[in-house]
Amino acid sequence: MEKIGMLSPIVEMDGDEMTRILWKMIKEELILPFVDLKTEYYDLGLRNRDDTEDRVTTEAAEAIKKWKVGVKCATITPNAQRMEEYKLRKMWKSPNGTIRSVLDGTVFRAPITVSCIKPYVRTWEKPITVARHAFGDIYRAAERVIDRPGRAELLFTAEDGSVFRETIHDFTGPGVLQGMFNRDSSIRSFARACFGYAVSCRQDLWFSAKDTIIKQYDGRFRDIFAEVYETEYKEEFQRLGLKYLYTLIDDAVARVIRSSGGFIWACKNYDGDVMSDMISTAFGSLALMTSVLMSPDGCFEYEAAHGTVTRHYYRYLQGEKPSSNPVAMIFAWSGALRKRGELDGTSELAAFADRLERACIDTIESGTVTGDLLPLCDIPAVAVSSEDYLKAVRARLG
Repeated sequence: MEKIGMLSPIVEMDGDEMTRILWKMIKEELILPFVDLKTEYYDLGLRNRDDTEDRVTTEAAEAIKKWKVGVKCATITPNAQRMEEYKLRKMWKSPNGTIRSVLDGTVFRAPITVSCIKPYVRTWEKPITVARHAFGDIYRAAERVIDRPGRAELLFTAEDGSVFRETIHDFTGPGVLQGMFNRDSSIRSFARACFGYAVSCRQDLWFSAKDTIIKQYDGRFRDIFAEVYETEYKEEFQRLGLKYLYTLIDDAVARVIRSSGGFIWACKNYDGDVMSDMISTAFGSLALMTSVLMSPDGCFEYEAAHGTVTRHYYRYLQGEKPSSNPVAMIFAWSGALRKRGELDGTSELAAFADRLERACIDTIESGTVTGDLLPLCDIPAVAVSSEDYLKAVRARLG
């Protein structure tokens, strides 16, 4: 069979542990037999990030700006234990955070629904998409452990030399300190992306923050969203019968649980991180969720929303064949291939992406699943290894 051609490459970012193993298997089993794959490859595995002093992450992000489409495997964000395990020079920042900062986009995450797995929340009838701001906040924060008494201050020195200074806390002993920031331009891009996505999907938009407590910081988000809505999107929302709602994050959680789904929930960076995990788990599994970063200048980065599946990786190293769920990773590849096809006008590539996703869903709905999905299925099913699941998907592709 003649392979489907590509006009431009996809920026491919390899990752860590079990997901790195699955990444290779997915390419070999489901993509390379059908597509004359063109990628610009970057190894974002933790050892290579350490060897390059994390330059490789920034280089990959810049490549996405050039080629407009990227696909990323899950990566380790090191903590103290990983520092020791991998003998790192430095506790490198989150690769996702770095890429999101360079692209200054919004992450949209939505569950992959299959007919044989019902949501834990019985009222949910339609998927809920989480729109996550992808810049700043704790992901670009400065932090420090305080080991002695002293005064912590919020200090801003303007270009004209004027100074703003406010006491944060007078430490009488050890503690910890953090400072974070955001930019109006990034918040405005986030708002526009959310409203624009809502219009394209014909779905209501909810935005949640905590302006009652973080009055100026979260209040700035609230005000910019309101401004963008009133000046740019209100008429179109009204014409389409769509609603925009701002509410506190705790109220939003209650509303989401009571809802029937079918809307977009916009959250600040960390809120979106947590709530997308809640949504995906409640719909079935972290491995059944799509994730795409969209930048204001038309760049797209697709990834799986879950981590590197460390526990399965150690079992794999002992010679076992783990039953890790590769669906979100497959959908990251299919999303990137579809977008590449759309941007380049290669309809065959986009059509293949559709076939690949349908084959994944049909395999699950026929009762061939990975171990995480077996207790969730309401049809007779059998749990197989990751490798055998990929082979079952391949059989459906032909």
